[in-house]
This record gives sequence, structure tokens and C-alpha cells, in this order.
Amino acid sequence: METKIFAENCLRQEAQALLDLIPCLDSNFDKVVELLHRCKGHVVVTGVGKSGHVAAKIAATLASTGTPAFFLNALDALHGDLGMLVPEDVLVFISNSGNTDELLRIIAAVEDRHIPIVSMTGNSESLIAQNSNYHILVKVEKEACPLNLAPTSSTTAAMAMGDALACALMEIRKFKAKDFAQFHPGGSIGRKLVVKVKDVMYTDNFPIVPPNMLLSEALIIISGGKLGLGIVMDGDDILGIITDGDIRRAVEGARENFLNLSVSDAMTRTPKTISPEAKLTTIQQMFRRHKIHSLLVVERGKLVGIVDYFAIMN
Repeated sequence: METKIFAENCLRQEAQALLDLIPCLDSNFDKVVELLHRCKGHVVVTGVGKSGHVAAKIAATLASTGTPAFFLNALDALHGDLGMLVPEDVLVFISNSGNTDELLRIIAAVEDRHIPIVSMTGNSESLIAQNSNYHILVKVEKEACPLNLAPTSSTTAAMAMGDALACALMEIRKFKAKDFAQFHPGGSIGRKLVVKVKDVMYTDNFPIVPPNMLLSEALIIISGGKLGLGIVMDGDDILGIITDGDIRRAVEGARENFLNLSVSDAMTRTPKTISPEAKLTTIQQMFRRHKIHSLLVVERGKLVGIVDYFAIMN
């Protein structure tokens, strides 16, 4: 039995369920985005069972992308945690059926507090939908579960709609990579935020070549430096850089006269430089923008290091 057939069927059904959500992006979606954008408190997301897990993920995504949010356990909410809510908050309910008893009790409990309620359900006629200020329909034709019972397509759809809200809010807030990094100080993202050029640059045995050196001699120095480039200098003055690619292009252009070429005939005279105090994120942006793999690190006009793309990507 090839189980991958069943797995493929599951993935296809869930993928189709996501595509079927596109028509649900109506004016209500726009109003919810505007409401969450204007929220002065927190976006409080709640649900029960599998929808509760989805709610927790949506809250985490919102919080990490510039929208203050947290997950509220619906059962705990009914036993005192509703005290966490303030009038400036927005409540977001996640429920496939739209008739989850615990969520209906929360609605009744906060009704006189005038806290806006947003619901994401699979039934626009449900009690939760009817008792919400704004409703986003997240309906699936059937679950990907072979028995059409276990929450599969429905939870995937709800999570994707939460992502859609987060992405729309990121655009409105003009949320940038540097903002994202500030909310992710751990792991590789945090490393990019705190690590500076001086922490990752090479500082010894620079492959320095003079401008009048023959390319054939310069190639030996470049190969020994193992960075794929040579720094063209006259004393302490940086004149340019020369790379393996520069030499190859010069040789191809000169043909039989290549033995007479010098470094100054092939070098790049305006090398890209960076400060040793720059952040790792700045280095990566420059690498992408200029399509290069090395930067000269310069301080007060003097060469102090080289930073290499392949080294910082480790």
C-alpha cells in the first residue's frame, strides 16, 4: 500500500481549501484589518480545542509582526482571566462551528464592557457570528481527514486566514525586517540584530596587491588569500579590489595580450565598503543589493578588515 497517495490527497484538499478562502476576503476583512490596526490595547485571540491551538498561533504571529496580541484560554477566561481584558482590547474568536459554548459564555460576559468582537467561523449564521461586531467566514467544503471528522482542512484554513490578517497589518504598519528582528532576539534572527561587522570580519593576512603587479602574479596572491579577491593598495590608500571574475573577464577581453595586463587594467576602482560598527543585517542587505560576496571594512579611511558572505552565513 502506497501511503503517499493518501498523504498527497490530504495536501491537495487542504491546498484547495486555502484557495477557496479567497472569495471570503470581502469588506468585512478590510474592516477587521482596520479595527486591529486602530486597536489601542491588545488583540486577544481565543478558541477551544484545536481552534484554541490555532488561536494561540495566530496571537503569536500577530505579536511577532507588530500587532500587540496574546492568547486567552477560553476555559480560564470563564474562571477569572477575563480580568485581563481592558476596554481598548479587541477579542477574536476562532470556532469552526461558530456555536462553541465556552465562547458564547465569554460573549455574554463581556457584552456590557463594549469590547469589539471579531469572529472567524465556518458558518456565518452561527450564534458566534451573529453576536460579533465583525465576522470573517472561513468555510471548508470538507475535512481532509478520510472520515471527514478530524479538524484538518478547517484548522489549516483558520490558521491561514490569521496569517492573512497579520500580513495585511504588516503592510499597513510598514513593518520592516529590522522591526521583525527586534521581536526575535533569540536564534539566528537575534544574532543578526546584535552581531556587528567587527565581530565577523577577517583582520589578518589581507591579500594586498599593488596596482602595477601583473595579473599572473596577482592571481597567486588572490588564491592564497582564499577570499576570491585582492585589495589594491598604494601604501595605506585603498585604490580598489580585484576578483577572480575581474581577472577572467580581463583575460577574455585581451586574448593573446593577457600576459602584459596589470592589476590596474582589471581592478574595480570603487569597491563597496562598510563600517566595523554596522550590524549583520546591513551586511546582508548590501550583499543582496550589490550582488557581491565581500566587503572592505574601513574605519577613518583605513582598511581594518574584510567581511565575506560565506563566513557570515555559517
